[in-house]
Amino acid sequence: MFPTGFGWGAATAAYQIEGAVAEGGRTPSIWDTYSHTPGRTVGGDTGDVADDHYHRMRSDVALMAGLGLTTYRFSVSWSRITPQVTADALGPVNAEGVGFYSALVDELLAHGITPAVTLYHWDLPQALEDAGGWPSRATAERFAEYAGVVAGALGDRVGTFITLNEPWCTAYLGYASGVHAPGRTEDAAALAAVHHLNLAHGLATAAIRQAAPAAKVAIALNLVWVRPETDSALDAEAARRVDGLQNRVFLDPLLRGSYPEDVLADTAAVTDWSFVLPGDLTVIHGTLDVVGVNYYSPTVVRHWTRERPKEQADGHGDGAASPWIACDDVEFPRRTGRLTDMGWGIDPRGLTELLLRVAAEAPGCELLVTENGAAFPDVVGPDGRVADPERREYLRTHIAAVHAAITAGAPVTGYCVWSLFDNFEWGWGYGKRFGIVRVDYDTQERTVKDSALFYADVIRTNTVHP
Repeated sequence: MFPTGFGWGAATAAYQIEGAVAEGGRTPSIWDTYSHTPGRTVGGDTGDVADDHYHRMRSDVALMAGLGLTTYRFSVSWSRITPQVTADALGPVNAEGVGFYSALVDELLAHGITPAVTLYHWDLPQALEDAGGWPSRATAERFAEYAGVVAGALGDRVGTFITLNEPWCTAYLGYASGVHAPGRTEDAAALAAVHHLNLAHGLATAAIRQAAPAAKVAIALNLVWVRPETDSALDAEAARRVDGLQNRVFLDPLLRGSYPEDVLADTAAVTDWSFVLPGDLTVIHGTLDVVGVNYYSPTVVRHWTRERPKEQADGHGDGAASPWIACDDVEFPRRTGRLTDMGWGIDPRGLTELLLRVAAEAPGCELLVTENGAAFPDVVGPDGRVADPERREYLRTHIAAVHAAITAGAPVTGYCVWSLFDNFEWGWGYGKRFGIVRVDYDTQERTVKDSALFYADVIRTNTVHP
C-alpha cells in the first residue's frame, strides 16, 4: 500500500495539448516558430491544433475525474499570460489568458482534483528568444515577473508551483544540439542558459512566495541514473562527466549553493562562467520545498575509443550536434533488451535509485515523480479497444519502484504518469504516443487505453503488485 493521501496524477504541457495557438490573445512561442520551420519536426507537424484541449478543457477534466486522478500537473503558456513581453518589460497581463487557466483550476477543484502548475515547459515567447533567449540574463528576470503574475492569479487555489520543466532539455537540446526550439548549436550559449535557468528558478521562487505565501515551490528535473558500461576507470570517468552535466549542474546550485568544480573544469575551454554574478548562487540555493523527478530510462555510458563510429543511442543526439558539451570521448551505446518506441531502455531500478539519491541530497524536501511513462506503437482493435500491455507493464514496474523508494525512506508524496493524452511529441511530431488516453488527431476522439484502466485500479486501491 502507498501512504494515505498519496497523490495519483497525470501530467501534460501546454504546447503539446492546447492548440488554439492564435486564440485568446496568445502570441507565438519558440515552438511555434521551430515547428513551422521546414525540416525541424517529423512530417512537418506543429502544435497548432494538438489535442484541442483549449476548447475541450471541461470534458477533458471530466475524463480525468472518471479515471480517479487526485492531482493534475499542467503547464501555463507564457505567451497567453503576457503576450507582449520584451527583454525590458513584462508587458500587460492578458485577462483572457489568465481566465483560461483560472477556469481550468476551478474545474479541477470542482472534480476533486488538486492542480499543480508548471510555469515553464519549453514554450518561451518568441520575442524573448529574439532578444537573446535563455542565454540572456534578462529572460530570467522577466520569468520571475511572469511567475509572480501567475502565482498572484492562481495561488489562492493552487498549492504547488513548479518553476521549470527539465531545464537540461531547454539548455542543451535547445542551444547546443539544436534538436529542440530554438534550434541553436552554440555550446557557450547552452552553458549560459544553464545558469540563467537556475537563476530564473531562484528569482521566481521569491516572486511566488511573495504572491502566494502558502504555496510550495518545486522544480522538475530530468535526472538520469548514469551507469558506466564496465568497471573500467575510463567508463567511470565518462559516467562522471555525464552525471555532472545532467544532474549535478542543476542539483548542486539548488542544494549546495555552488557549481560542481569538475564541471567548471571540464567546460573551461568553452566558457569561463563569467555570467555567474556575485549573489546569484545565494538566490538559487535553498529555494525548494519539493524536488520533482522526471524519469524514463537509464543512461549507460562508456569511453569512446575512436576505433569505431561513435554511438549516441541514448544521448539525445538524433543525428545532430551533440548536447554533451566537453564529452568528445563519451558515447552512449545502443541498448539491447526491452525498448520503448523511442528506442529507450527500460529499467525501473533507476527510478528507485534516483529517488533515494535525491532524498539523501535534499533532506527536508518532499519528492514528487513529476513524469514517468513510455511511448509504444498502440493499435486500435476492431472493438475500438487500445490494448497496450507493454505500457501497462512499464507503469506497473515503475510504480512498484516508487513504492520501493518509499519503503527505503524516500519522502515521495505523489506520482504523475506521462502523459494523460497522446500529444505533440516535440521534434517527433505526432508519431510517438505516450498517453494513457489515445487521441485520434483527425476527430479529436479520446479513447481510454487499457493502461489507463490499470492506472485507475492502482489509484482506487492505492497499491500495485510488485
